[in-house]
Amino acid sequence: MYFFLAWELALFREAGIFRVPMGKFTGELVPAERDEKKIRRTAWILAAFALVGGVMIFSAYVIKANDSRNDNRPAYVGQLFQNLALVRQDAQRTGLDELKGKVWIMTAVSVSQPESCARSLGVLKTLEEKYRNNPDVAFVCMVIDPGPPENAAKILADEAAKHGAVLPRWWYATTEPAILHKYLKDKFRLGSLPHQEEGKWVYDSSLVLVDRGLKIRRAVVPQQRGGPPYVTGFDFDQAAGWDAKGIKTGTPRNHVEEMQLLLEKTIDQLLSETVNAGKS
Repeated sequence: MYFFLAWELALFREAGIFRVPMGKFTGELVPAERDEKKIRRTAWILAAFALVGGVMIFSAYVIKANDSRNDNRPAYVGQLFQNLALVRQDAQRTGLDELKGKVWIMTAVSVSQPESCARSLGVLKTLEEKYRNNPDVAFVCMVIDPGPPENAAKILADEAAKHGAVLPRWWYATTEPAILHKYLKDKFRLGSLPHQEEGKWVYDSSLVLVDRGLKIRRAVVPQQRGGPPYVTGFDFDQAAGWDAKGIKTGTPRNHVEEMQLLLEKTIDQLLSETVNAGKS
């Protein structure tokens, strides 16, 4: 601050706008004779500094924008700061914090409406096969309708056996429905709060990707024609809907296949990160 004040005073003094008395500066500026030529020169110098500063700021903005467009690191959209106590298919009580250090995929499922989550479960089975030899990958199915508490453990065990979900890498888990439903919506950032309409469950069965530090991550797709990158989750029902409408992807693959590839690529990116990576 003092440097810029002295610099401005020097310019004004050079221009003859003020005469600063010699000796100790007391804050008193004594008017001097105006030199129009020097004043114009000072004005041009100030304008040049402003122009150079503006160009530098604009250039830095352009560089940052270009870097952002080309940055395909998975986006950070939330973090599981609050642990969730669960019961698993082995009737043991545990918490999501036990999964810290792993990359894991979560989906909400309904045991009373298996058709509502069939596509997401199919993707999980494909991923389980692909990453079978990687102990750093895990899967979690959150059961939104476990029935009476005394029957929950048996229902979880039956569903896990039906889908080949074997601990410790593949959890079937649940907790008190009201708590679970709110956690799915607020913490996992799913699109809706699970609820019933006319006796049918309405909920978001998208796959949610969680990194080693318990951060919720989504895929980032840079735009070939410029503009900000596209951030997307993994809603395979929506992708299948696009395919049913005949919407083209611009590749030999359909939307479901493209989303599957994008999910696998994003998982591989997260596996290469450390626990503290992924902040934005």
